[in-house]
Amino acid sequence: MIVVTGATGNVGRPLVELLAAAGEEVTAVSRRPAGGLPAGVAHRAGDLADVDGLKELFEGAEAVYLLVAGLGEELRPDAIVAAAVACGVRRIVLQSSQLAGTRPESVSHAVLRAFESAVRGSGLDWTVLRPAGFASNAYLWAEGVRSARAVAAPFADVALPVVDPADIAAVAAAALRDPAHRGRTYVLTGPAPVSPREQVRALADALGAPVEFVAQSAGEARARLVRFLPEEAVDGMLSVMGAPYEEEQRVSPDVERVLGRAARPFSSWAERNAPAFA
Repeated sequence: MIVVTGATGNVGRPLVELLAAAGEEVTAVSRRPAGGLPAGVAHRAGDLADVDGLKELFEGAEAVYLLVAGLGEELRPDAIVAAAVACGVRRIVLQSSQLAGTRPESVSHAVLRAFESAVRGSGLDWTVLRPAGFASNAYLWAEGVRSARAVAAPFADVALPVVDPADIAAVAAAALRDPAHRGRTYVLTGPAPVSPREQVRALADALGAPVEFVAQSAGEARARLVRFLPEEAVDGMLSVMGAPYEEEQRVSPDVERVLGRAARPFSSWAERNAPAFA
């Protein structure tokens, strides 16, 4: 049995669907009830912060997909991984972040670095996924596109190889099912760097309607984002968006290595998710 934490998110939901379609026994874990799960998928309500409740979440699992929501400041990585070991889990696939490797000084990714250390030292089979920025971060623009056919964003022409969450899910499914991926750390990116201005153009093409790009200062973007995201996360996000390291702009071959096909471009994500912006 495979346990998927964060099962209702942009990666967790398609991962559950892929595993179920492959005939795996899957248990989806989320904090709140999860509707629309595939037939045969069990659901367990739970929170990784509740260490005493982890036995109930992990019991009977052979493999666990470990996804940390937000900054994870309230989590205890060593205790969570130890609970998995105690429950007889044999394999953990951890969703970390590219920035855990490129920006080791980043406060906002300290918990993910601690999880990586705990997983690697667990004695279990492990795989660490380090995705770049998500294509689905464009959902932040959905309200503006729906109401005014406009997107306000900073760093208009700074391009990064954002990754489709569906590709992260596909790599995760492979790592959970195939022991050939044990002991590997995969950096997951899209197939080419794409700037905010180019992303907006792709959304307009997907909608078949013009969408205006409105250049925003970093200060304006920060003031908006801190209304619903932690300040440390916002500052880290803007730092990467505005002044990315060379490594953060480089396309990784790992999606293609694992899946045997090229990573999906942002335009593909925009086409599939156009109804959210219509």
